[in-house]
Amino acid sequence: MDEVEVHVEVDVNPTEDVEKVKKAVENIFGSIHTELKPLPKGSLLVAEARGIESLTKFYNLLRRERIRDAARAALFEGLSGNTVTFFLNKQVAFAGHVSFSKAVAESPLGPIKVKIKCDDPRQLIDWLAPKTT
Repeated sequence: MDEVEVHVEVDVNPTEDVEKVKKAVENIFGSIHTELKPLPKGSLLVAEARGIESLTKFYNLLRRERIRDAARAALFEGLSGNTVTFFLNKQVAFAGHVSFSKAVAESPLGPIKVKIKCDDPRQLIDWLAPKTT
């Protein structure tokens, strides 16, 4: 797999601790460079990484949690062109687990939005979440 770009965005609500939101992201993607951008209400935590190794922790979590089939379905659902977009439950991520969610209102705190760009996203999905049967 050639160039892989990982872009993560997550709203930090005024009631939330920025460090806890950052920890939720790091629990899924390891030590990833993060930046805080102010919003009218709260702020936006943005994290970016390059290279397939930036997905190693996520890759390992999918195996540990035994949710490759669900992950595969969620990843293919978010496939558009050379980008895969998906959402993760922020509270579950903080606890160190992976739970895919929808873009809106499934979790009161809002999801972690992940966009992965690469030349061959289907190959990437096959690597992250191969068919188990």
